[in-house]
Amino acid sequence: MFGFLNLIKERFSNEIAIDLGTSSTLIYVKGKGIMLREPSIVTVDEKNHTPIAVGLEAKKMLGRTPEGLKAIRPMKDGVIADFSLVEVMLKTFIEKVQKKKLFVRPRVIICVPSGVTEVEKRAVRDSAEACGAREVYLVSEPIAAAVGVGLPVDAPTGNMIIDIGGGTTEIAVVALSGVVTCNSIRVAGDEMDEAIINYIKKNYNLVIGEQTAEMIKIQIGSAYPTGTEEEMEVKGRDLVSGIPKTIKLSSSKIREALQEPVSIIVSAVKKALERTPPELAADIVDHGIYMTGGGSLLKGLDKLISEETNLKVYVAENPIDCVVLGAGKILEDIKKNSKLLLKTDF
Repeated sequence: MFGFLNLIKERFSNEIAIDLGTSSTLIYVKGKGIMLREPSIVTVDEKNHTPIAVGLEAKKMLGRTPEGLKAIRPMKDGVIADFSLVEVMLKTFIEKVQKKKLFVRPRVIICVPSGVTEVEKRAVRDSAEACGAREVYLVSEPIAAAVGVGLPVDAPTGNMIIDIGGGTTEIAVVALSGVVTCNSIRVAGDEMDEAIINYIKKNYNLVIGEQTAEMIKIQIGSAYPTGTEEEMEVKGRDLVSGIPKTIKLSSSKIREALQEPVSIIVSAVKKALERTPPELAADIVDHGIYMTGGGSLLKGLDKLISEETNLKVYVAENPIDCVVLGAGKILEDIKKNSKLLLKTDF
């Protein structure tokens, strides 16, 4: 009897956790795990502002669209920049993971930056409700990341987490199911890509696109000398002649290009540590700092932060998925984890 009831409950209930990021969106379905991982990009027809492609399809068009079509990132710095496009994007992604449960309105938990305003919270909630969510809960990204890493967030001990995404870097000290001190800065992966684009333009008179900059960052980018000097060929358009050309770049040059965004992140970490209560600071000395998010994969960034703070720094095992996995764990028992959810004024 109970088995039959559980089967009906499973068939008709639908609970999902969403990491709505600036560069990519991940969706976790209760009982199934991560079911979707797509870029947060929508391609629109500029004439009538109608969406043509969403996610992976739209990313392929980034920087390659003809006149009249434009690939847009509707999320900026971790928050909604274009309400209607985020709605379209969320609707498409939710439909992909729901499949046969299209007539069932899901219960949704969404991760938001810790520095989010009430207006921004409202925008996220309204977007999810417009996509058919029956209940919407919000959770702070550092809390979700800490849960995803497996840190004891409800314990009276301090744990420090640095979550470097596409649009924001979240630095927080978590204890007793809440954020004690946090520093949310709008400098992260996207700013690193921009720094590479500007450096190559200024020093080599070569214009490259976002996707090329991201590829350079992943392949030869570093924040700290790694001991091995790597090189790669970069193709772009010559700023003077307008003709396509190829140049060779070394990892030391890209380290130089990334110096500004990386130093902003390091000083934000130091600021957060300065504001940490002494008892919790002592815990951080014992436990170290945990890094999550795609930006934490930048080679040598953990070593640089460790050298600058004299603390142990660990990169999570699966840094890109930590936030959505944490939100998924919270979703498994919302009543028990209600303290971890953000309180809203509406």
